Amino acid sequence: MAPIIDSHIHVWPSSEQDTLAWMTSEHPLSGQRSIAEYQTATSSNPPSGFIFIETDRKNDNSADWTAPLQEIGWTRRLVTGAPDPDEGFTPADSKLVLGLIPWAPVTLGAAKLEEYLTTAEEKAGPETWAKVKGFRYLLQDKPNGTALGDGFIEGLKLLGKRGLVFDLGIDQHRRGRIQLEEAVDMIDQAHDGVEENEKVVFILNHLCKPDLTIVSQADPSFIAWRTAMFTLSKCKKTYMKLSGAFNELPESLKVRPAEDIFSAILPWLAVVVAAFGPGRIMFASDWPVCTLGVGDDAWTKWHKIVEMVCDLAGMSDESKEMVWSGTAREAYKLDA
Repeated sequence: MAPIIDSHIHVWPSSEQDTLAWMTSEHPLSGQRSIAEYQTATSSNPPSGFIFIETDRKNDNSADWTAPLQEIGWTRRLVTGAPDPDEGFTPADSKLVLGLIPWAPVTLGAAKLEEYLTTAEEKAGPETWAKVKGFRYLLQDKPNGTALGDGFIEGLKLLGKRGLVFDLGIDQHRRGRIQLEEAVDMIDQAHDGVEENEKVVFILNHLCKPDLTIVSQADPSFIAWRTAMFTLSKCKKTYMKLSGAFNELPESLKVRPAEDIFSAILPWLAVVVAAFGPGRIMFASDWPVCTLGVGDDAWTKWHKIVEMVCDLAGMSDESKEMVWSGTAREAYKLDA
């Protein structure tokens, strides 16, 4: 079995959960989500490491950086193996943290983003900053047009110039095809007039959240998503995470065996494999979000589905290794 890099997980300490923009006391994920819990969830096929993805901390529409910088302080404790009491990890667990994707106020333009990066680097310290491979600014819940603003495009170009990736989170299921269309336009604008070696790399999250409740491939939603996948894949600076599917399923399907889920979402999985190929798709769990409505075995269930994708596609051992770890290493420059 090829080594596994889980390219998308979230962890947070209970002491900081009130800084998460989406968290409430009644939320199913309320409380601490730790590396210790993650290790239990992945015990059937332990990954060699993971990419930490920011958890959408409160930021007052990018005006208040307090909570995002607090998250960088949290990741510093993870990387340096210096937990505060009862944070659910040990110094030895620091080896699992292969890369970090914090939040950044990309929408504010190059000058403000540069200011933020300087502040974030100081907060992180040299050892942790070396693990920062890029940034994310969620677009899935932002007004239409956000990704096409002059400041946002400036910010993306700055990330590319500094060799940092952008993790792209959009949501076709709830926001419609406009999020797909704007993503295509955004990438074109971010690369326009930029030298090849300074073009920002885009890592697409969660299949771009298609509507997996539909049953017909003739549905306009599926057609729009499929078209966007092939359009996005034409840019060689784009990668796709095999992740996030559970959240887009009908509730009744979430609790079904992996084989049933695989059969139901095969049309979408087949499109992603055909469009991007194993050299630009990567395994990602979206733990612990993947457990919602699925249960504690969600990571194992998704791992099995990705195994079935690789087998059905007839991938060679080398191609499988790309999906499980190689693509993540390349896209995030983990060996740099």
